[in-house]
Amino acid sequence: MQPIISIAGLSKTYASGFRALKQVSLEIRQGEIFALLGPNGAGKTTLISIICSTVRPSAGTVRVGGHDILNDYRSARTKIGLVPQELLIAAFESVWATVSFTRGLFGLKADPAHIEKVLKDLSLWDKKDDKVITLSGGMKRRVMIAKALAHQPEILFLDEPTAGVDVELRRDMWQLVRNLRAVGVTIILTTHYIDEAEEMADRIGVINKGEIILVEDKAELMRKLGRKQMTLHLQEKLAGLPPALSSHRLELAAGGAELVYTYDSETERTGIAALLGDLAAAGIGFKDIQTKQSSLEEIFVNLVREPT
Repeated sequence: MQPIISIAGLSKTYASGFRALKQVSLEIRQGEIFALLGPNGAGKTTLISIICSTVRPSAGTVRVGGHDILNDYRSARTKIGLVPQELLIAAFESVWATVSFTRGLFGLKADPAHIEKVLKDLSLWDKKDDKVITLSGGMKRRVMIAKALAHQPEILFLDEPTAGVDVELRRDMWQLVRNLRAVGVTIILTTHYIDEAEEMADRIGVINKGEIILVEDKAELMRKLGRKQMTLHLQEKLAGLPPALSSHRLELAAGGAELVYTYDSETERTGIAALLGDLAAAGIGFKDIQTKQSSLEEIFVNLVREPT
């Protein structure tokens, strides 16, 4: 299957000389939820802005649904719905008028049934006649999403869509994302809530300092880079690690009351059986065992951490 978005050698240098993107190449699959993660200033918003044709690239190509974003702008842009970070809405228009007008901007005929469905999906139906200026911040965010969906795009960009919004909107937002993916819409999101990416995304891309440093299926990323830790709560504190345990990846914690063992659960031999045998031989007893697997957040932090 052809990718719905193809990016090759994409670079962006602003007039100030700042290089926001450096030779980015990336393919987005049709119908997937792709999460783009990166620290502030990594290039996430610049990348989205170029794909959506609101920023011009310095070099490279972007094709959306087979259409070049520069040479065939209108066809490419029609396939995209964008929910930016900023609230950009006509304050004195009604919710209905604002969303309906956006559909018209794409040259589409009025479709009241579609607009009604979008507003109901976003819990905006009872606000349809209210002026946007009277709405809360969370409701204004919902209107932004409704505007992005007004022309029934094949691709939806969500740039930090739930930053600073209430729990109810986050819940509604992710249910809407699931529903859209179920009917074939491709979702690309950036988020600071890494737990959302861990729950929702099919694939994860990590961008840092304008470069894509990793693209991986989420499950495979967790398998490759995730670690497991086993914590042994000791019956008696240790002042230090006995030499007999030096071959194991162990750390003393909690003032000597705990032993922490890090291992790869995907390997054939985790070393746990040998460790427990050596503990028994050394006369070290424990009263409890706990295990923990690395979260996506820990993996992300390790990927973008500055070298010391």
